Amino acid sequence: MAASTATATRAAVADPAYRVFPARVARTARLCPSFVRVTFTSEELDGYGPGGFDQRLKLLLPQGSSVPPAVPEADWYGWWRALPDDVRPTMRTYTVRAFRPQLRELDVDFVLHGVDEGHAGPASSWAAGARPGDEVWLIGPSVPGTGRMWGVEFAPPAEARTVLLAGDETAVPAVCSILEQLDPALRVTALLEVPHAGDALDVPAGADVRWLPRGTGAAARPHGQLLLEAVREVAGPLLDEVSAPAADFTDVDVDAQILWEVPEQPAAAGPECLYAWLAGECGVVKELRRHLVRDLAVPKQSVAFMGYWRAGRAEGA
Repeated sequence: MAASTATATRAAVADPAYRVFPARVARTARLCPSFVRVTFTSEELDGYGPGGFDQRLKLLLPQGSSVPPAVPEADWYGWWRALPDDVRPTMRTYTVRAFRPQLRELDVDFVLHGVDEGHAGPASSWAAGARPGDEVWLIGPSVPGTGRMWGVEFAPPAEARTVLLAGDETAVPAVCSILEQLDPALRVTALLEVPHAGDALDVPAGADVRWLPRGTGAAARPHGQLLLEAVREVAGPLLDEVSAPAADFTDVDVDAQILWEVPEQPAAAGPECLYAWLAGECGVVKELRRHLVRDLAVPKQSVAFMGYWRAGRAEGA
């Protein structure tokens, strides 16, 4: 069974180079309390290489009114590292929510962490205040394709019949993009923990999508608690029985190691041919992975997991 009607196999093209795409904001749209969509445009997006599914790219966002010189194509990262702190653009990684090559437009959905509470980080603050014409830089591949060279980590095996997607609000744009591209014949369960009940977005019909609002204020549930409960409820029935704990299971120190593992040769597990994709805050993803791989003995080849962020730590050099 094909995993996707849009991208069933890796494209047979040369590996991409990563380019700098100067871009500007075309428009913004507040989708719900926690998300704003920023649409970027650029004549140079003719040369952008879309990858589909959960493709990510780097954004360089200027600090206030400080706009450094044009980003060089060669060694852009070294250039970025060498800039003074008060000029260096904020660098963050985001999912490509949609790409419309005919219009030279690319959408990115930003989570507005802490904006309403007055303690937003630089990227959330930028997105909340973005206006048409604001300039940014996108760092992405130069030719179309799919796979890890294009920043695409979602890669279910051909035999997968059941897909489990689980993540917090930072994973919502990737999950929504994946849902739009999956083969409708697949059995899909998506578990998404978000701050507010109003954060439930429109998704394609057919998938079992469960929005898990934590709530706010004193009654708010701890980050990740609802998601872990939901995965425990859903995952077990997808396996015929719980095997003995995995003998080769190794936990990850999320403060010392990168929590990011995508099987090079993915496989489907159990009678339902399960493939799982987990993303979000590192500590939460670690617990989700532990439950699937250690407690339920789901083979590692059937679980892709990615720590998108770590509580208390910003992305950077």
